[in-house]
Amino acid sequence: MKHVYLLLFTFSSLFVHAQDLSEIYKEVSPAVVIIITSEKDIVTSEESKASFVEKEGLGSGFMISDRLILTAAHVVTVPEKISVLFPDGDIIPASVVSSYKSADIALIKLFRPRINPVTVKLGDSDALEIGEQIFIIGAPYGQGASLSAGYVSGIRKQFEGKNPFVNREFIQTDAAINQGNSGGPMFNLKGEVVGVVSSIATRSGGFDGIGYASTSNLAAKLLLNDKMPWLGADMHTLSTKECELLNVPQANALLVQRVVDSSIFGEMGIKGGDTEAMIANQKLILGGDIILGFNDITIDLSDSNLNKLAEFANSMGDNPQFTVTVYRDGKILTLKYK
Repeated sequence: MKHVYLLLFTFSSLFVHAQDLSEIYKEVSPAVVIIITSEKDIVTSEESKASFVEKEGLGSGFMISDRLILTAAHVVTVPEKISVLFPDGDIIPASVVSSYKSADIALIKLFRPRINPVTVKLGDSDALEIGEQIFIIGAPYGQGASLSAGYVSGIRKQFEGKNPFVNREFIQTDAAINQGNSGGPMFNLKGEVVGVVSSIATRSGGFDGIGYASTSNLAAKLLLNDKMPWLGADMHTLSTKECELLNVPQANALLVQRVVDSSIFGEMGIKGGDTEAMIANQKLILGGDIILGFNDITIDLSDSNLNKLAEFANSMGDNPQFTVTVYRDGKILTLKYK
């Protein structure tokens, strides 16, 4: 008889939990959006001739105000156009405000305010515990407002002082994540966002049981408290060996691969690459500008120098004025913004 009572209690608990989750979903799901991007993608023919084609991307995001949306950085790496699709079918163009590649978080802004917006609040990701239940809403394979539930499997942190370019903090989960989920919110059972969906660990190409979301606390610190503007380029940090191979006149630099025409870098005339190449088993786009420094700060990978770059980036504000030193066609040039 005790077993029967225990079984009934278990079923009752699951039913109540399902009802709670259903109610929370109804409250927060209207804040989750689909992000559609259009960007230039390089294509190399059999004759090794490179050309650019328009490539569409798909991801998720969520509203934190009537104009601001959080998403994953890789969803909006170098978009020429961004369209935000809301659950009611409304579509509003947007642009990138700020982005951190290593942490995989980005902030975008709608061209006009959303009327009667449903927004969600950021929760305290530091309060999460291993084994705590969470749920994710996004657009896997374009299927909007899809829910998956699971547990916090682990917390992965990498902090290197005050340098935001390499700091990262991820929540590991077994909740199902697939293509199109990127940038969507991970919620706790209070309906607060505790993570921004980032990536999966996979061997099959689909979800294999391990997914990651950037923490809400890191997203709030970097995107809402700091003021680093989006420059509008996909850049690769060149190692000392890579600089030697490319005849760069210093030990470290930034290789500009792709540039958005309407961005800060685009307005400055900074050039992206036009040739795909494999260097150290990594596919890169060569032929673009190589950045040697900003203002009087030379690019190198020492902690002190990276911190200087971080301080410079966060001091730029809404009306940035700065110079960029680039290596182009064997010559060193200085380009000025405003």
